Amino acid sequence: MGNKNIQAKLVLLGDMGTGKTSLVLRFVKGQFFDYQESTIGAAFFTEVLSLDNTIVKLDIWDTAGQERYHSLAPMYYRGAAAAVVVYDITSAESFEKAKRWTQELQRQASPHMFTALVGNKADLDEKREVDNEVAEQYAKENGLHFFETSAKTAQNVNELFYETGYFSTLFNQTENSGNDIGKNLPTTYKWNEIAEQTRRKNNILLLQLIQCSCSLIC
Repeated sequence: MGNKNIQAKLVLLGDMGTGKTSLVLRFVKGQFFDYQESTIGAAFFTEVLSLDNTIVKLDIWDTAGQERYHSLAPMYYRGAAAAVVVYDITSAESFEKAKRWTQELQRQASPHMFTALVGNKADLDEKREVDNEVAEQYAKENGLHFFETSAKTAQNVNELFYETGYFSTLFNQTENSGNDIGKNLPTTYKWNEIAEQTRRKNNILLLQLIQCSCSLIC
């Protein structure tokens, strides 16, 4: 009772092979596959988050990284509340392409969009080509939130999507008022704990439905 319901659009951008789809699958389905086929055009996912008194339905657009699909990207990030720009920490070239995506968003997307720069495949640190400090400094200079993640181990995956969901709740209000979204996330938010609490709530609801069905049958 009294919960606000918000629908927010999130787009993932980045070079092919950076693990965009793997990040989404890890978050939405808790799955990881060592081999993931390349996305054609874009793939669509949804996930519902419970943040305090707000229910956020994230519409997640996972865009293809191949160059031939680049011209389609504005169709997906136009009107988005948030963008996640992904690079592979073992590929300096993918980091340079992430910079170009950032520049494009700065030119063409809403100035109030929440944007995160994400270095994926943190589990492959021994093959690293992009220093954490270099990427984090770039993010600070460009007003981006920065994460290093691993879809394989789930490192920082919940934090990424829950922080994105949190800022998405501010997007419509910010667009209407013309104010900038605050850049400092409240330190009281512990995103893994929130994710676990949401799963527990869903499991309790499922159990209650099963018990109700059983009582009706009996």
